[in-house]
Amino acid sequence: MKHFADITVGHGRNAVIMGRKTWESLPKKYRPLKERLNVVLSRQADLNLPADVLSYSSLDEALENLKAKNLEETFIIGGGSLYTEAIEYPNFNKLYITEIMSDFNCDTFFPKIPKEFKKTEESKLRSENQYRFKFVIYERSS
Repeated sequence: MKHFADITVGHGRNAVIMGRKTWESLPKKYRPLKERLNVVLSRQADLNLPADVLSYSSLDEALENLKAKNLEETFIIGGGSLYTEAIEYPNFNKLYITEIMSDFNCDTFFPKIPKEFKKTEESKLRSENQYRFKFVIYERSS
């Protein structure tokens, strides 16, 4: 989580875009994520979100409205269908991936990384709480 915060808080004004289920999966004490503009995507009109959290019905609508916010960076933080949609946008140029060396019983997966993304950075293998993992960055090549 520290790595996630280090990337998404950054040095300027950043936004995190997430689906409703991802929002609801965050422990209440951490909602909204501090020092970032939180954006929740949902077709439901009555989400009962805090006043400082923005809500839009689609990624297109969110991105269009965020243009006026003078943001440094915008991050897509889940869920699975939002990752699948966002990875196709030509303006999304970088993927921050945590590769965990273990098998899990999951129902949501990150989409296949398109060929135009190339691995540009990879951390050393780390270990924490019995899990081995590394941080990898992919960038869209021109």
